[in-house]
Amino acid sequence: MTNTLSIGRERFKQHLRKVGSGEHTSKGMTREEAADALDLMLSGEASPAQIGAFLIAHRIRRPEPQELTGMLDTYRTLGPVITSHEGQTAPMCFGMPFDGRTRTAPIYPLTTLALLACGQPVVMQGGDRMPIKYGVTAIDLFRSLGLDLGGLSLETVQAGFHQNGFALIHQPDHFPVADTLISYREELGKRPPVASLELLWTPHQGQHLLVSGFVHPPTESRAWEALKLAGETDLLTVKGLEGGTDLPIGRACITARVREGKAERLILHPRDHGCHDADTEWSDIDSWRDQALEALNGRGPLSDALRWNAAVYLWFAGQADSLEAGIVQAKTVLENGRAAAQLTQLQDWRKGLSIR
Repeated sequence: MTNTLSIGRERFKQHLRKVGSGEHTSKGMTREEAADALDLMLSGEASPAQIGAFLIAHRIRRPEPQELTGMLDTYRTLGPVITSHEGQTAPMCFGMPFDGRTRTAPIYPLTTLALLACGQPVVMQGGDRMPIKYGVTAIDLFRSLGLDLGGLSLETVQAGFHQNGFALIHQPDHFPVADTLISYREELGKRPPVASLELLWTPHQGQHLLVSGFVHPPTESRAWEALKLAGETDLLTVKGLEGGTDLPIGRACITARVREGKAERLILHPRDHGCHDADTEWSDIDSWRDQALEALNGRGPLSDALRWNAAVYLWFAGQADSLEAGIVQAKTVLENGRAAAQLTQLQDWRKGLSIR
């Protein structure tokens, strides 16, 4: 064992003692300590036994806001960066569970296309299918639509963002060091605190609206505080389908807009806007593709959910003056073919890369 590795493991022991000492004696880490702990895990300086022990102990105790902020600091330091060009509209940056969807049909790839058709840039991130859900992911869904966004360099993604207003950061391609923790999810059988971090992190640096999914109320309030410490000034939290950012149409939508640390609770009712129905269940990728292509033209079982999601996010992004105006705008871009044309534009851009 090298001296550097030995020093790193000794330092990690101090972090492990804090989170793993039991209900009455464990202590929260400082922001700096949490950043260091994650850095030691990602760099491989912490041993596999130490990493496994830390992840399960931290999950049992639940990460504190300053700890999530510290871990976010490490992701911002080590992870990929996307920036907007001068004069580009501030993007919406979506934070969704990396382990994907298994129960409900995803809407967010289609919402992205509708937003792009209205001039609203979008940034998202994710990986390949991973534990514990092994659900369908963004890279799978876009690929099924004829848009393969895997295997691209970060420079290509950045150039595509400037040209098309859309960037998908694919963890295996752009943040491979973070992939090193995936095997622990399988072996532990539980989501580690890094799964919470993934909902809060965006690779985009600069002005943006960060949209973060949540399931349980304590998770939401913890996100507010962690992101306030991290300097995020415009945040939207969403109790979306399967913990993501897809707004349900089968129930009321619980959201909160947080500006400069001040939260405003917003409960939205799809029934009041003609978009109420049961949320479509997930079946398989081929069925989803067929439904998705229909929805992009304002038809089929996903059309109401797409219209609702596009409308709400157009409103939150400031692209529509009201939710009612967002409904009209979303309906228009779907029925006049602009959302479908956006997919064609991205497909043509991707094909152009292959020809070069």
